[in-house]
Amino acid sequence: MTQISKTNPHEPHTVYIKPSKGLAALNLSDLLRYRELIFFMVWRDVKVKYKQTLLGMAWAVVQPVMTMLVFTFLFDRVAKLPTEGVPYPVFSFTALLPWGLFVTALNQGSRSLVAHQNMVTKIYFPRLILPTASVFAGMVDFAIAFVILVILMFYYQVTPAWNLIWTLPLFLLLAIITALGVALWLSAINVQYRDVNQALPFLTQFWLFATPVAYSASVISDRWQLLYSLNPMAGVVNGFRWALLGTGNGPDAALWVSVGISILIFVSGLFYFKSMEKTFADTI
Repeated sequence: MTQISKTNPHEPHTVYIKPSKGLAALNLSDLLRYRELIFFMVWRDVKVKYKQTLLGMAWAVVQPVMTMLVFTFLFDRVAKLPTEGVPYPVFSFTALLPWGLFVTALNQGSRSLVAHQNMVTKIYFPRLILPTASVFAGMVDFAIAFVILVILMFYYQVTPAWNLIWTLPLFLLLAIITALGVALWLSAINVQYRDVNQALPFLTQFWLFATPVAYSASVISDRWQLLYSLNPMAGVVNGFRWALLGTGNGPDAALWVSVGISILIFVSGLFYFKSMEKTFADTI
C-alpha cells in the first residue's frame, strides 16, 4: 500500500510504502489476472494424471464404483445399516461424489507446491494458483462420476428431489470451499514439514469414517450430533443427499455449524498461506 503526502504541491512528494492489511493483503485479484494460467494448470493436471494409463479417464469412474461395491457388501448386506429408504448403491455413491473431490484436494493440493518447486523458485506468479488448480482439476472427475450417479438413479428408479435440486450448486460450492481450505493449510505446511505426505493416508482414512459416506448421519445419537457437525464434510455429504435424494433434515443447526467450520478453515487457510508465501522459495 502506497501513500503520498500532499502538504505542499511545490515540494517533492514523500512516498510511504506500507504492507497491506486485512483482505487487501490476500491479493485475490491476482487470480483474475492470472485466470489463463489457472486454466492451463487445471488442464495440465488432468492430462498428467491420466497420461500413459490404460483406462484413461475411466479411472474417475472405477475408483468410486469399486468403493461403492465394497461399501454395499459390508454396510448394506452384512451390517444392514439404514439408508432412509434409498437403495444403498445410490445412497453411498451420492456421498462419494463430494468425498472424491475432497480427497483430490487432500492428495494433489497438499503436494502442489512441492511438485512444482521449479516454478516456485524460478518465476513469479501467485502461488495460490497451484492448490486452487488442484482442486478444480478434481471437478473433472466429479463431472464424470456424476454421470454414473444418474445411471444408478435411473437403474434403481430413484426419483431426484426436484424441488430441492436447485440447492445442489450451493453444496458443491461448499465442498469446493472446504476442499480448498484444507488444501491451502496442508500445501503451506508441506513446504516446511514433509510429514504431511506420511500423514495423508491416515488422515484420509480417518476422515472417511468420521464422515457419513458409508452410513447415514441418523445412526449418530442426538447427543453427539452437534459435535459430529464440527466435521465440515459431514455437512457437505448430508447436504448432497438432501439436495439430490430429499433425505435427512436439510438446513438444520448441524448443517450451519458445518458451514461455519468450512468458512473458518477456508479463510484461515487463505491468511496462513499468504503469510507463509514469502518463505516458499527459500524453504522448498
